[in-house]
Amino acid sequence: MTSNEIKEELTEEFSGIKYILTSSMRSKLLLTIYENQKNLDELRNELKKPSATILHGLKELETINLVKKVQKSYELTSNGFLLTTNMIKLIENWYAIGKSKIFWNNHDLSGIPDEILKDVYLLKEAEYVYSTTSDLSNAFNTYINLISKAKQLKIILPIYSENHFKHLIKLLKNKKLESLELTVNNEIYTSIENHDLFNKKLLKNKKVTVNCIDKKTQVFLTYCDEFISLSLFFKDGHYDDSQILIAKDENALKWALQLAEYYKHEKIGE
Repeated sequence: MTSNEIKEELTEEFSGIKYILTSSMRSKLLLTIYENQKNLDELRNELKKPSATILHGLKELETINLVKKVQKSYELTSNGFLLTTNMIKLIENWYAIGKSKIFWNNHDLSGIPDEILKDVYLLKEAEYVYSTTSDLSNAFNTYINLISKAKQLKIILPIYSENHFKHLIKLLKNKKLESLELTVNNEIYTSIENHDLFNKKLLKNKKVTVNCIDKKTQVFLTYCDEFISLSLFFKDGHYDDSQILIAKDENALKWALQLAEYYKHEKIGE
């Protein structure tokens, strides 16, 4: 398929999406019968609209094969179900981005592949934590407090940070942290190896696994069974320790695992 053919296909698809999203009635009807079929009385009670308005919207959706009538009820066709599923995903993505728009707007997103960015809706429950002029360490302290309660940690670490290493060593020493998996690039690994304390307490610690990858990463991701945290770089290339996203729900962990899996394929020899 040529680029012009792709553009024409996308334009046609956009026209269909626009047709749905520019009508609140058509959108609401699809969302209302997404999980269960509804009859006219049920639709009227839920949407608080007159029968004529609802029937007009249903007729429009039937015409483009998104809704079908089964006896006295209305349900989505297969095409309608697929379209509504993606419409919900679009709405949730929009919500997730808007909820933490400062975080997303301020940072370089190149370290997150497009296919994972498309699932940013999985972070809709994430909390945006940031430092202020009156508390410059708020984000960092929140992060340290968070990891201090974990028994297992997996971290994609894009920076050489003695401060972070010292806190991790402290947790390992106090036996609070049972296992630690670090993913770092070659340059950071070499720096750790050349530091006597970090080499001994991290690289040679039986509780610690270190994965090396070839290229530099642009994400600082920490995750375990209980939470995930994400911090990024400014667009000028400097790491930002003043803003962080924290989430503790299953969807966020699913998103983190996708990102971690992506970086696993960056390991040397794979």
